[in-house]
Amino acid sequence: MIPVSATTSPATTLTTTFDHGWIGRFNAWFFDTFDRYINAVSRRHKQRAFADIGPGTVLEIGAGVGANFDFLAPGTHLVAVEPNEAMHARLTRRARERHMDLELVAAPAEDLPVPDDSVDTVICSLVLCTVEDPAAAIWEIRRVLRPGGTFRFVEHVAAPPLSPRRWVQTVLRRPWSWLFEGCQLCRHTGALIDAAGFADVDVQRSRFRFSVFVPVNTVVSGRAVEPAVGRPTPPWDRARIGAASP
Repeated sequence: MIPVSATTSPATTLTTTFDHGWIGRFNAWFFDTFDRYINAVSRRHKQRAFADIGPGTVLEIGAGVGANFDFLAPGTHLVAVEPNEAMHARLTRRARERHMDLELVAAPAEDLPVPDDSVDTVICSLVLCTVEDPAAAIWEIRRVLRPGGTFRFVEHVAAPPLSPRRWVQTVLRRPWSWLFEGCQLCRHTGALIDAAGFADVDVQRSRFRFSVFVPVNTVVSGRAVEPAVGRPTPPWDRARIGAASP
């Protein structure tokens, strides 16, 4: 991978992209328009998960339109994984504005064209819900992290059983997934991360306060550390993670 300053043109690695037409363009507009609001309601969680990201290479799964740039230092070498072509123009523009050293990678999270042990930090927020195989994505995150590297996350998950929020998630599950490009409301991502074999996992379960987006108010956030030595071979025992990948 060749870092290229975002003040010119970012290096772009193309493997698999998708273009969902007007739905993809709607999502790019939606997340650009509501960026400040979403960051406001999730700020407490993001500050906890993304605080003190040190120097080195940062890889973001589902970089979208650059909503998490506020939590990265100017000049950060960022490998931004974003397969949705409709997001690219806004993402690149924001990288220039924030002086990011951007490398744009258009690839799925389950098959990253990134070398083993090459990344210091992986971040993601509100994106593992859209990944077709989140277990494979977590394996890829572990593969690319250097020993001792950290995975930092803020993800919406299934609300507690029998709760009003879970009822809303169940009712809206299909239309929500169609409108938001595969977003699954009832995943158990925290259990998946707990079972992934990281050396140290800190998962906090909470909810976004004062958010109008009730279906995605239940969240997990935190950090996980890649072991200094050793890495398991997938697949893991799915019995440990239950319904983590419905």
